[in-house]
Amino acid sequence: MARIIPGAIPSPNIWNHPEIYELENRAVDPEGVADAAMTAIRDWAGGTVLDIGCGTGFHLPAYARTAARVIGVEPHPRLAELAARRCRDLPNVTVRTGSAQALPVPDRSVDVAVARWAYFFGPGCEPGLAELNRVIRRGGAAFVVDIDATRGAFGRWFRRSLPSYDPSAVEAFWSRQGWHRRELDLRMAFADRSALEAVLRIEFTPQVAAEAIAETPGLVIDYPNVLRWRLWP
Repeated sequence: MARIIPGAIPSPNIWNHPEIYELENRAVDPEGVADAAMTAIRDWAGGTVLDIGCGTGFHLPAYARTAARVIGVEPHPRLAELAARRCRDLPNVTVRTGSAQALPVPDRSVDVAVARWAYFFGPGCEPGLAELNRVIRRGGAAFVVDIDATRGAFGRWFRRSLPSYDPSAVEAFWSRQGWHRRELDLRMAFADRSALEAVLRIEFTPQVAAEAIAETPGLVIDYPNVLRWRLWP
């Protein structure tokens, strides 16, 4: 087994089930709400984009359509390998094995950094925030997209599966750091029930997943998120 980068925080869904997480990525946000919200704040067209915790690189090709350069950083070597394979025909995309706490990029070399559901979960992520401060150029921005555990059925399922997660402490942490926030009303839209049920089973404990499946009659799940961002003037 390839050696995992020291300090990496295991992600049980994509680390253990990348093929099912691919189904989740395909289902999430078909309208592109998150990307539209981010580019309205700081567009990455013509700039250098850093995807922190890029996983199998699902979002890298989309950034590469308008960015001059895209760098994906992933601590799990197997996932980084899959990301590099996905982007092998994109000359402006590079994938590197590394962690949020020690980003393998030079000082002041990034215009926009994005982390989706990776590492920046609140208290404890201070080393990663320090790295953002090191690598982002003046005029740049960092975005964190994460689940909003205070809203909707998905937030309820999340809190029940991870009772140690404290939404109030997370909000207080980001407020102290001076980051902005905006609610995102995303959704997951699946092609079939088997994909929907498989995704719920990798996201939640078995009991909660069974209840979530029973509570979801169709192919669409409301997926409340929050967008956090900071600008480097």
